[in-house]
Amino acid sequence: QVQLVESGGGLVQAGGSLRLSCAASGSIFSINSMGWYRQAPGKQRELVASITIGGYVNYAESVKGRFTISRDNAKNTVYLQMNSLKPEDTAVYYCAAPGAWGQGTQVTVSS
Repeated sequence: QVQLVESGGGLVQAGGSLRLSCAASGSIFSINSMGWYRQAPGKQRELVASITIGGYVNYAESVKGRFTISRDNAKNTVYLQMNSLKPEDTAVYYCAAPGAWGQGTQVTVSS
């Protein structure tokens, strides 16, 4: 079972950018779909973006046009580029693969 470790979270002002990384302990080459989720205080965890082996991507409506998910199979890493951040993007962001979750990384956007 692959293990996932997120990094790249932090505090940023509204309108700023962050790039999250998700490093896998093993090869992600054969993992069909990987994704990023987030959970804000008092809210349910929600899907932010996902990407398949073939490069098909899916985004939550709230982040379309601002966030970009990508994967580098050679580096066993999945990325989430977040631009034009809003205070409502504040949450703990989790990387996910079938049967595995990362520990999460905090993203805080100040107004």
